[in-house]
Amino acid sequence: MRELKRIRYTCLVVLLLFAASATNSYAAERIHFLIPGGAGGGWDSTARGVGEALARSGIVEVASYENLSGGGGSRALSHLIETAKRQENTLMISSSPIILRSLRKIYPQSYHDVVAVASVVVDYGAFVVRNDSPYKNWQDVIEDFLENPRGVNVAGGSSRASMDHIVAALAFNKSGVNAKQLKYIPYNAGGHAMVGLLSGETQLLSTGLSEAIALAEQGEVRILAMTASERLDRVPNIPTLVEQGVPAVFSNWRGFFAAPGTTAEQLIQFETLLSELYETDEWKVIRENRGWTDFFVVGDEFSAFLDQQEQDMSALLRELGLLN
Repeated sequence: MRELKRIRYTCLVVLLLFAASATNSYAAERIHFLIPGGAGGGWDSTARGVGEALARSGIVEVASYENLSGGGGSRALSHLIETAKRQENTLMISSSPIILRSLRKIYPQSYHDVVAVASVVVDYGAFVVRNDSPYKNWQDVIEDFLENPRGVNVAGGSSRASMDHIVAALAFNKSGVNAKQLKYIPYNAGGHAMVGLLSGETQLLSTGLSEAIALAEQGEVRILAMTASERLDRVPNIPTLVEQGVPAVFSNWRGFFAAPGTTAEQLIQFETLLSELYETDEWKVIRENRGWTDFFVVGDEFSAFLDQQEQDMSALLRELGLLN
């Protein structure tokens, strides 16, 4: 392990010095993105945004894309593993569900079976109410829940034990109440969950912050809280759970993985390529236009982050009785 780290460090220094003297000389002529979902989703838009910035900035000559839906992402993960020898220029995008679904045995494999490269952006959880809701802050929700747990219905655009449910359970758990009593109502998509909220079927919507911002901009809902550790510059009026006395922080990152068997030199190329992306104006413009929060974590630090999130998710799932 120590020798591998030494090789990676040496390669990184050499590649960065070489890149400084010869534009794009270190980068692959072609980068291929494997996308576990369909067109227009979060994985798709992030992978294509990264590819667009890489191509526009000249870091790579050609960026190509392959949408491989199925199994909530497991089909693409299996494909990357099974065809690893043919995937030396491929990066697969993923996010927190790769950990959640593998813990719950929905995926036969996990992020441990591929090579973590880097995360690039993050979305946080958010809790939304109707404009006429009596809830003015998060504590109002908890007080109502303490009086009548079954009277607080929480909507989400995905199934029970999915991200929307887990983030809501985390927030209630860290608020000092029994999250097992949480009445979570799953809907088939975020739009349907929004209808449930507006119709009064539910009192609270658990969703991603970027989606919540778009809903709030339509003028029919308010955002009570979100799961970042501190307020964000782009949405300074949205309070965090932390500042409301609830130590609940959760980030749904989006990042990239390489095929198993990727060499130390190949891994350094991928890491350097994404490091160069991070510094470009093209990427900054795309990130800001799409409302993404920067979360560039690379190499061993990214692997350590994944390991910690796996431990945290495992503990929460067990506490909720959703993991044996």
